[in-house]
Amino acid sequence: MRLFPVAIPAIAALAAVAAHAALATGAPAPDFTAQAALAGRDFPFSLANALKKGPVVLYFYPKSFTKVCTEEAHEFAEAADEFSRLGASVVGVSADTIETQREFSSMECRDKFPVAADPDRRVIKAYDVASDSSPVARRTSFVIAPDGKILSNVTDPGADEHIRNALAVVRAWRAAQKN
Repeated sequence: MRLFPVAIPAIAALAAVAAHAALATGAPAPDFTAQAALAGRDFPFSLANALKKGPVVLYFYPKSFTKVCTEEAHEFAEAADEFSRLGASVVGVSADTIETQREFSSMECRDKFPVAADPDRRVIKAYDVASDSSPVARRTSFVIAPDGKILSNVTDPGADEHIRNALAVVRAWRAAQKN
């Protein structure tokens, strides 16, 4: 599937907002498989498999059950049905253990989307979102097209920009597919 010229400027403009992640728009997203939890149940999450179904909103967050990370999980949970309607899925990743993610997926993600455990920070490092000052990830979100290319990235310590940007980029991508 190709993006049509009309949609490319819209997506590029959205991607430019607060884009500080090292992986640039248009770059290939590193593939990964990680242990994840959805609704308190473990499963192996595969980015490649998720992309077969549509765009993936991949967001990294510092620590489960902290104030902003909990707010962000709530906001993504509230938007999960809209992402699904647009053909996209959401997955969160942090350096927390699978035991923590199991609980976080039910309590804070409200059983709406999975969260992956990356205690060895393999995925965090692959996406170059490791915090310089601690063993956690920087709050960064990516929208990845089904072809594996990054449509946008946002690094922002607050939660709101991530959800707004991801929805706008997925909407623009969906509109381009209809043309």
